[in-house]
Amino acid sequence: MAKFFNNKSKQLEADIDGFLDRVTTAGLIFKEGVKAYMNDKKDKFERSYSEITILETEADNVRRDIKHRLYTYLLIPESRGDVLGLLETLDDIVDICEKVLEQFSIETPQIPDFLKSDFIELAELSSKTVDEVVKAARAFFKEIALVSNYVNKVHFYEHEADAVEEHLKRSAFKSDEIKLFSHKVHLRYFAEKIAGVSDVAESVAERLSIYAIKRQI
Repeated sequence: MAKFFNNKSKQLEADIDGFLDRVTTAGLIFKEGVKAYMNDKKDKFERSYSEITILETEADNVRRDIKHRLYTYLLIPESRGDVLGLLETLDDIVDICEKVLEQFSIETPQIPDFLKSDFIELAELSSKTVDEVVKAARAFFKEIALVSNYVNKVHFYEHEADAVEEHLKRSAFKSDEIKLFSHKVHLRYFAEKIAGVSDVAESVAERLSIYAIKRQI
């Protein structure tokens, strides 16, 4: 199979690497932000929120630069649509990571101590799906035979996140410690938002699987 990038598209390759670095970082900041919130480290949480807000803007700018370069210099015309679609869905991951921390910052949900470890585990699993889908994206450009390996890991961690999400929600609604039904609903909302990161990552992984098959035909 021909190399995805050639000498004319070296800058494009560097730009895509930079974009993927930002997606990985968004997943890490998201995880650390949720952990900080659960551990009542409000200053550290707000720093995470500020960092991911800046990162989200940077990722948008890099994605637009890549789109401009693709069309201006007529690079990789046979795969241009797939690459742009991939970058846009990867950008959705950064967006949702930022939005989750934004909602924590705005709504300041009260998390009972007995649920904090579940919320942290859910954030860690969602972050792992982000890490694995970025690895799959890098493999798509550089070592396509490895894409399915990373995609399988995304599916695994997403399934684990679903299980933790369900356990968390059941625990909240069965609890006698949480008196208000509205409080239980609020906790369910944030569990779904955190798990939503893994759902978006899985959607990107499924798209990557299709793109990888197309490249190998």
